[in-house]
Amino acid sequence: MRFLDLPFARAAHDRAAHRRAEPRLVDDLLKEKDTRVLVLRGSSVAVVGERVALFAPDDVAHLAVRTHFFLGEADGVAYLSAVLPEPAPDDQPEREPDLDVGWTGMRTLDMPDLEQGLAVEAIALAQWHAVHTHCPRCGAETEVTQGGWVRHCPVDDSNHFPRTDPAVIMAITDAEDRLLLARGPQWGPGRRSVLAGFVEPGEGLEQAVARETLEEVGVVVDPESIEYRGSQSWPFPASLMLGFRARATTTRLVRQEDEIAEADWFTRDEVATAVADGDLGMPGRASIARSLIEEWFGGRIED
Repeated sequence: MRFLDLPFARAAHDRAAHRRAEPRLVDDLLKEKDTRVLVLRGSSVAVVGERVALFAPDDVAHLAVRTHFFLGEADGVAYLSAVLPEPAPDDQPEREPDLDVGWTGMRTLDMPDLEQGLAVEAIALAQWHAVHTHCPRCGAETEVTQGGWVRHCPVDDSNHFPRTDPAVIMAITDAEDRLLLARGPQWGPGRRSVLAGFVEPGEGLEQAVARETLEEVGVVVDPESIEYRGSQSWPFPASLMLGFRARATTTRLVRQEDEIAEADWFTRDEVATAVADGDLGMPGRASIARSLIEEWFGGRIED
């Protein structure tokens, strides 16, 4: 079976995990002129135009870098991320680094696979470090080791590894091949997407697809129709989106009002007309939701 070609699942570099245990890996790589450094501030990546900015170590040595992480290698080049302090609050003027760059959250850019893979990895890793600074066992502050891939507790000698939260996202169709599209209460009018939700402890992926669909819109899914379509990281802040399609056995919609503001069944003609008229907003092209919708639609939706 051919799976979806997803934007954030096209990494072209080797993460080179075997190098992470090298004692001075990051320090040594910062001394090599061929190393390239990707710069992060919060969940935003430094870019030049539509491309991720990749600097030689000396070009960013003046920055107030909080930490560096090892991302991997490609064609003999090692890649690091340099994580800057979080942006200042709105009431305090933010001082931009002395770099001629723009900043992006990666949700809209279309760039080469190498740059995109590095940026998604860097954002996901930085987001994990930002909220896991202390040991969950004893509360002591942890230390970054293994090139950024482990946080070590010096008090109880435990190691802690980056975590990713699995979430299912599903294109649900009915017997007439209409697609279910819904709007979250936090979204603006007209914006729609397919259903999604986090996998709960002790739950299988197929179970999560059926449960979330029933909970959010009251629709029963045929368990034998659930079909895996692909996955990609969604590091905003730390999800792994697992895409499925499935067929509903019921069509009456009963919204979970705190989760779903609107939900409707759409034909392909209705989607095309509503998008063309500006009445229907699609998910961004970087999202797996867009890929699932366009797979059902049968091609690219112009918006």
